Amino acid sequence: MTDHPFDGVRIVGVGQTLYEKRSQKPIHRILWEAADLALKSAGLKWRQADGLALTSFVLPPDNVATVAEHFGLEARFLFQGLYGGASGIIGMMHAARAIRDGDAEVVICLAGDAFDVAAHNEMLDRFNGSVRDYLSPYGFGGANGMFALHTRLYMERNGATREDFGRLCVAQRENALRNPNALFKEPLTMDAYLNAREIADPLRLYDCVMPCFGGDCIILASEKVARTLKGPQLRILGGGEYHNFPANDVYSLSAGWEGFSDRMYSRAGIGPKDLHFAQLYDDYPVMEYIQLEGMQISPKGKTHEWLRKTDVTWKGEMPINTGGGQLSAGQAGASGGMIGVVEGVLQLRGEGGERQVKCQRGVVSGYGMVAYGRGLSASAAILERID
Repeated sequence: MTDHPFDGVRIVGVGQTLYEKRSQKPIHRILWEAADLALKSAGLKWRQADGLALTSFVLPPDNVATVAEHFGLEARFLFQGLYGGASGIIGMMHAARAIRDGDAEVVICLAGDAFDVAAHNEMLDRFNGSVRDYLSPYGFGGANGMFALHTRLYMERNGATREDFGRLCVAQRENALRNPNALFKEPLTMDAYLNAREIADPLRLYDCVMPCFGGDCIILASEKVARTLKGPQLRILGGGEYHNFPANDVYSLSAGWEGFSDRMYSRAGIGPKDLHFAQLYDDYPVMEYIQLEGMQISPKGKTHEWLRKTDVTWKGEMPINTGGGQLSAGQAGASGGMIGVVEGVLQLRGEGGERQVKCQRGVVSGYGMVAYGRGLSASAAILERID
């Protein structure tokens, strides 16, 4: 065993299904398509995979073991994501440790869901005990109602305006227009953003994600296997997860990234200024602010000022969500925790198409398990291309 938790592990493949507002495909088909695309990207056969890390909200009563059976995998490593949108990155890191320790050679890291707006809202009403028992009976407005409070608090505490959040949404839409798989195909102007239909004050339509059908996947392999492959390869420089941080402080405007980012950068041997992009979990713009601050990319409480002078489109000095993110590409349920990983891998492999940025390394982050007033789980990882 080496000192670094991700030594000897490579990201060798990537796949994403078509994102659709409606589909007749069952969840197992969506998951299989994403994994098949990723394995083909890597130049690997299904029989070579001996691990599966999987997250899907609509999967029960099935689970990762029954999906492995469905796919015909003889698995030495299994992981089932229980942390919402933080799960994809957590599963990737756990899979990397398993490969490092010799418990697997090739792991499929996969997320996907079959969601429309109604199904998403129904699921959230019973997402966990605290939501089911203490929020849903009182018409809490779902996640929109929760994060409206976070948004309002950030505005009142730090002086941000709706235009400041809009800058992020408008920039990500510009990125999405170069992503053929994004759901939104029209430009978003600041005027359209500010005057969109109100959802939960101060949130309006374009502050909220569009639930959809889709799947996202990457392939991890040992160095031994990776040496037999021809495509571009990446490594995980550092990462972390943190849950229920800070405890007993629901509206602190802090989250787990603040607790582990120093260790992540130390392990990676770089700092935030060495990143070439950030693929953030963007269920709401305010949570992107919290991630940027927690990972020390923007100053604490001043992200709105940072955004006023920083171009975060695909062609800017600090690109954010270069494929449009969930806000403009769509949120395929649990795949919201993998869409940024897939986009980061595509960028580092040089497969970003018309939105390709010049990059050697970048950060991907996840967030999830909404409970009483906030998400409980945060994750992030720094990825780097191997030349």
